[in-house]
Amino acid sequence: MYDDHYGLTGRPFQLTPDPKFWFDTATHRKAMAYLGYGLSQGEGFVVITGDPGVGKTTLMGHLLGEIDRERLNVIKIVSTQLRPEDLLRLVCQGLGIDSSGLNKAEMLGEIERGLHTVARSGRRTLVVVDEAQSLPIESLEELRMLSNFQAGGYPLLQIFLLGQPEFRLTLSDPRLEQLRQRVIAMHHLDPMQADEVEPYLIHRLSCVGWRGKPRFTNDAVAAIHRWSGGSPRRINQLASRVLLFGAVEEMETFGANELAAVIADLNEDTPVSAYRPAPIATPAAFAPPPPAPVAEPEPYELTDVAPMAMGAPVPPPHPQPHPSDPVPLRPAFAAHPPVPAPASDDTLQRRITDLETQLRDQDEALRRVLGLLVDWVEQGESQGRRPDLSAVRGNVA
Repeated sequence: MYDDHYGLTGRPFQLTPDPKFWFDTATHRKAMAYLGYGLSQGEGFVVITGDPGVGKTTLMGHLLGEIDRERLNVIKIVSTQLRPEDLLRLVCQGLGIDSSGLNKAEMLGEIERGLHTVARSGRRTLVVVDEAQSLPIESLEELRMLSNFQAGGYPLLQIFLLGQPEFRLTLSDPRLEQLRQRVIAMHHLDPMQADEVEPYLIHRLSCVGWRGKPRFTNDAVAAIHRWSGGSPRRINQLASRVLLFGAVEEMETFGANELAAVIADLNEDTPVSAYRPAPIATPAAFAPPPPAPVAEPEPYELTDVAPMAMGAPVPPPHPQPHPSDPVPLRPAFAAHPPVPAPASDDTLQRRITDLETQLRDQDEALRRVLGLLVDWVEQGESQGRRPDLSAVRGNVA
């Protein structure tokens, strides 16, 4: 209704997570840096926690939209109190394995063979578990066991766990000591800061053709942040109701009075106090060791953009920069901040072209070697002996 009234091409504040509305806040940039770092390591667990509605699912949707699916096989699982056997069946499904009639031992064997098949194609497998706080301890331990699968010393599986703050308490359980030792990165998504709310509103409106109307005054933006506590989902909930109110009343500017009226209606519909994010669970028993000689990953840098008044003309939205990972991601995910491009020079350009060609050749060679390693390891295991890899070492050298 209100989208037609304001000439928008869609609903800017829908509650369903949609990666096309991705907006870089400080905490989301840091989370993307940790995820990129984790992917570059190619092993272990990466844990992302945050309150409901803070953007965990949107974060992962954005990441999955950026990775190269030709180099990474992704299995996404939404946890709903999954038992270990149910979890294994979902992993089988993600690997294209029919688990009907298979017992646990048989499923594990099929999963290992499926992971080897993926590795022979030159890809890694990533399992992403959303709502991980709902997983029983036994299922988390089953995930750890899956992370043991290797081929020629290379891990075949990596796991990302997304959950609410209480998931950190779950991880402090003594039975998960071995899993904690495999956590290579962990980040808690914080609520949005007050100075990020206005750019967030502008960004989402601009994604659906906004050209300056409707607009929110500074007092209205402050009221939105106070009521939402910085939760993107609650910001969307309130902003959507404000636009509906404006369409009914034929308004184009929203101030403190209009926000107060809409907030009063919302509080009557859902009588709750102002949102306050839950404290981060940091039990003393849980202290996952940092990946020791590796420095903490640095978030990629974005070009600073001066705050834009809600009433000012708005240029068409442009894609925001993304983080990058040297292994499965496009170049926007580099483990280190990008180096500024040098001035144009023909000799330098030829040198860069030569280096890029060498890198592509080396990448193809490594993928072929990995396929050979997997085949030889499997042949050695089937014959009850350890395969001789000296020829491969000689070729690589």
